[in-house]
Amino acid sequence: RWLFSQAVCTLYAFCGVLFGLCSLTSLTVLSTVCCLKVCYPAYGRCWDVHLLLHPRAQEHHPEKCQEGSPLAEWGSYGPEPYGTACCITWKASSREATLYILVLFIFCYLLPCLLILISYSLILWTVRVSRRAVRQH
Repeated sequence: RWLFSQAVCTLYAFCGVLFGLCSLTSLTVLSTVCCLKVCYPAYGRCWDVHLLLHPRAQEHHPEKCQEGSPLAEWGSYGPEPYGTACCITWKASSREATLYILVLFIFCYLLPCLLILISYSLILWTVRVSRRAVRQH
């Protein structure tokens, strides 16, 4: 059982989602910039990682809308089964909650992970092609 009030549970869960999404967003930005710098040097020179990772640059990401959605009654926060922490209530009790969970999964987890995977795959492919070109000379 959660030891604190529902307000503390909501704040705790909000902070957990916020920091988790910020972390994944930062990793996505880093992998994308690395991919641009390695695979497309002409475009990569236009991007500066320090500017992209600055807190002001991340204020308008779509993920930011997702973390606060339960505060606007779209989805909800609640205690985990053992009551040791609070997070998003994964048991969908309504159509809106199910939609929130799907949107959160697709836009805040699946797409960033796919972008990271594609970025590093392109980097590995570019390094492999470059190594072959160096061996031929």
